[in-house]
Amino acid sequence: MFGAGDSLQRILAGGIERIGRPDATLRVKGQSQADNFSRLVSAPDHTAAVGALMDWIEERGDSDALTAVGHRVVHGGPKYSEPQRINAEMVEELHRLSPFDPEHLPEEILLTEAFHRRFPDLPQVACFDTGFHHDLPRVAQLLPIPRRYEAQGVRRYGFHGLSYAFLIGELARLAGTEAAQGRVILAHLGNGASLAAVRDGKSVDTSMSFTPTAGVPMSTRSGDLDPGLIWYLVRTEKMSAKQFNEMVNFQSGLLGVSETSSDMRDLLACETRDVRAAEAIALFCYQVKKWIGAFAAALGGLDTLVFAGGIGENAPTVRSRICDGLGFLGIELDEKRNVANAGVISSETSRISVRVIRTDEEWVIASMVCRILGLTIE
Repeated sequence: MFGAGDSLQRILAGGIERIGRPDATLRVKGQSQADNFSRLVSAPDHTAAVGALMDWIEERGDSDALTAVGHRVVHGGPKYSEPQRINAEMVEELHRLSPFDPEHLPEEILLTEAFHRRFPDLPQVACFDTGFHHDLPRVAQLLPIPRRYEAQGVRRYGFHGLSYAFLIGELARLAGTEAAQGRVILAHLGNGASLAAVRDGKSVDTSMSFTPTAGVPMSTRSGDLDPGLIWYLVRTEKMSAKQFNEMVNFQSGLLGVSETSSDMRDLLACETRDVRAAEAIALFCYQVKKWIGAFAAALGGLDTLVFAGGIGENAPTVRSRICDGLGFLGIELDEKRNVANAGVISSETSRISVRVIRTDEEWVIASMVCRILGLTIE
């Protein structure tokens, strides 16, 4: 929750954790100690979680102070890229787009509809996570399948766009416009993980594709796979399309390889005594390293590498293993800086600047909402 005056100011931050479990918890952190709290809520599903959130807003008496609600909408399809106010026509179109992203879009639509029922006069703004990549070069958009599917909107879209927009803006603030306009690889490594190749401040390629399942292995997502695996599992295990989708989105990645946890922190803690955890970490680092090499080729060289996201910002061991062996690109880490999660973790002699930037998608959403509503911010 942000206040808008001459500049954006974060008033409250929080969320509902463990949705679907008996210990679902609403946590809030504010500007003063009195605003900080956590409490159990009834949230068997996302619809109930939204209700608990709106109940809390009304309890605080903040509903009249709300100016608007900004939503991170994961998939905008071919039509939506710029943030815009949500209306009935958009909701209808998002329903039509639901097959593009069945894991996210239906719940996001429910959220907008729930807010509209409770606060019918409150403006709502959709901010699309695909927007940053909307104008990818043609060659980076195309999928090598029969051309007729392109007319249905089947192409590479890319995601984590709100994070990437923030990171490029922050890179310009920290290192100057020239650095942000150079050849940059952004690595957003968290529960979901992707990389983007950026030149002149614009996305020229990204690891996720038609859906967020593609690219590098993630917490529970597989990343890229041999398409022939689907036909193999259909023949050998009678696996349905729905079961395959469930496997590659919720049972794979770090969780699938380690068989114990989807959390990088857990895996790092036990890798010396569990070969499965060690292999899951090694696979993750290896695949991210490969994408960095590929994107350096796509960019024709590299000037800056940025790590962000929960893993990228907080796991120096992972950053070190990813960068190990990339000396041929000019990447050289300063291990003391890296262990300290410093803003710049490359050595003084490194030809490439390697940075850790804490991403802030909420700030991007808030700033987009203010722009759409015509509010002036710095």
